[in-house]
Amino acid sequence: MATRRAVLGGMAVLGAGFLVSGAGRFATPLNPPLSGAPPQTRAVPSSAEPLPVIGMGTSGSFDVGTSQAERDPLREVLKTFFSGGSTLIDTAPGYGRAETVLGDLLAELGLRDKAFLATKLAAHGRQAGLAQFQRSLDALRTDKVELLQVHTLQDWQTQLALINDLKAEGKTRYSGVTHYLEHGHAELAAVLRQSRPDFVQVNYSVSTRGAEKTVFPVARELGVAVLVNRAFDDGKLFARVQNKPLPGWAADVGIMSWAQAFLRFALSDPAVTAVIPATGRPTRQRDNLLAGFGEPLNAAQRQSLIDLIG
Repeated sequence: MATRRAVLGGMAVLGAGFLVSGAGRFATPLNPPLSGAPPQTRAVPSSAEPLPVIGMGTSGSFDVGTSQAERDPLREVLKTFFSGGSTLIDTAPGYGRAETVLGDLLAELGLRDKAFLATKLAAHGRQAGLAQFQRSLDALRTDKVELLQVHTLQDWQTQLALINDLKAEGKTRYSGVTHYLEHGHAELAAVLRQSRPDFVQVNYSVSTRGAEKTVFPVARELGVAVLVNRAFDDGKLFARVQNKPLPGWAADVGIMSWAQAFLRFALSDPAVTAVIPATGRPTRQRDNLLAGFGEPLNAAQRQSLIDLIG
């Protein structure tokens, strides 16, 4: 199956650093300048704290070793991310070495204080949750995180109670629950009603829109911030648009790539607070960040993307 890497790799490189889409209709600079204006922010409902709408994930991309060749691109990914005005980084103890690598690089670059760090608990029992959280703090080289989430609702009642206790102790500022598959959405919505955390993280994309009918309405009703994972449907969306030009309206709204189109789609639902795409490549990070500018897509534009994906 073609991935985003394959799709981008298959594009022709022309002139002074430009990529041209398969049909040649839209040219995107390989290293496009970020706007001088700050990126859009949306408020966390429980606090009114503004968050930039483009965050980043670390699953897969930060699960690397200690070599310079492996870590140098990630240093640039982080520098690009923060220089673009973004702050929210999502990770988890279940993402291999991601927490450790992220912690090392944030400390090395002196960027921890600029980060809105989010990690997760995936444990059964209070003591196991506490022990796991301490390991995460050690790996991340910090004494607290901004957001602590229950990963895929594992032992959620115990772990969410623990997170609330940790909030009271100043070890985290926000609580959350997560899932990454549509079959978990109904339970996720029920947990929101029962426990009302500060955040919910859920998968949502042009091709996986179930959250619109389950999680999003409850989040809006209760004032729960929404983080979107898998906005590229685990890379499958890029395969579906391989060699296809961007829609005719894309340039009019400042969209220069399919990645930006897919991220703007996710952000155009009013329930969504931020999206957290993962990447280990600085050029893709810049591309993702550019989706943080511009107005939400309208209904017709959203539908045209849905029709293109099929």
